Amino acid sequence: MPSGIYLDGNSLGVMPHAAQQRVQARMEQWRHHAALGWEDWYGLAESLSPSIARLVGAQPHEVIATGSITANLHALLSTLYRPEGARRVIVATSLDFPTDLYALGAWAERGGGELRLVPSRDGHTLHQGDLQAALRNDVALALFPTVLYRSGQRLDVPLLTAAAHAAGALIGWDAAHSIGAMPHDFHEVGADFAVWCHYKYLNAGPGAPGGLFVHERWHHLTPGLPGWWGNDKGTQFEMTPGYRKAGGAGAYQMGTPSILALAALEGALSVFGDLDMQQVRARSLALSDHLINLADRHLPEMAVVTPRAHHERGGHVSLAHPEARALSVALRRMGVVPDYREPDLLRLAPVALYNTETELDEVVRLLRTLLDSGQHRLMGKAAGVVT
Repeated sequence: MPSGIYLDGNSLGVMPHAAQQRVQARMEQWRHHAALGWEDWYGLAESLSPSIARLVGAQPHEVIATGSITANLHALLSTLYRPEGARRVIVATSLDFPTDLYALGAWAERGGGELRLVPSRDGHTLHQGDLQAALRNDVALALFPTVLYRSGQRLDVPLLTAAAHAAGALIGWDAAHSIGAMPHDFHEVGADFAVWCHYKYLNAGPGAPGGLFVHERWHHLTPGLPGWWGNDKGTQFEMTPGYRKAGGAGAYQMGTPSILALAALEGALSVFGDLDMQQVRARSLALSDHLINLADRHLPEMAVVTPRAHHERGGHVSLAHPEARALSVALRRMGVVPDYREPDLLRLAPVALYNTETELDEVVRLLRTLLDSGQHRLMGKAAGVVT
């Protein structure tokens, strides 16, 4: 663990011993065997699919570790966004992580359509009725986050998936802020596709390979952005000009993967091998309940913008305050690592695998001390923060 109190696991998880050990083991393979190591590395990404599939509720052939959220989203949109006639609109939300909107906007423009953003009524959360209403008969595809990155609101995946399909649209999910913190069931609810990263609650390291899910109903399609690593493994090294796609989600791989990055993911996934995700979710909710209750009692000037209901909440808690940035700077100088989001949100992520109630008690005590003394303003000013 990093020194002090670490509450930023929704941005970058801590390093598991197993991740370090697997990277060291793969480095030793490289050291001693060089190119011969590919005999063991060749199918490494595919070997991780069963472990990932369990975390997202999918069949192993429906998932693959590859790319990044942005690259994977482009790859999936190039294949599944098929504008036709008046059905050209892509629906997303005004609170989505920006990289999703960049990719969606580019493909909507290329397809002669538009990117329709569902607005927030309060600047922090989304009304699911508004999301359903946006799914009209001109929509070709929708992409929503399972959990909003700013406020931590959790959306109703089964409800919205059914609503999109009823409107004749495909739907995908960005699970970056939920994978590793709660169970998923993408296959059973019928989601068409999903993307996520592995470096937050899954602790696979900075810039870890991303992940994607493609429902098996779409496995007959040829990826719109083919690459040699997505070729059928049986014919990949025949090096023929013609592309023969791999079966399942593995076809969405493009370039040669980073084996050292996959090694860290390999170790990180082993931590989850024996864990019941329902128990992980229960522990996560207990910690965030504790934090919300502390904030209500001791920090009345900081508004909890994360929904209170368990079914509407992800793994982190967001507190709004006009001096949130200065407070975040002060906490870091006092040995606490929170996260800050413009213009006024302090995000705190009590992670089920390694945070405790005692740590949350101490963080709230420090926040109360700062607010009473005004010391955060001095610390923020020293760091160039204008309050």
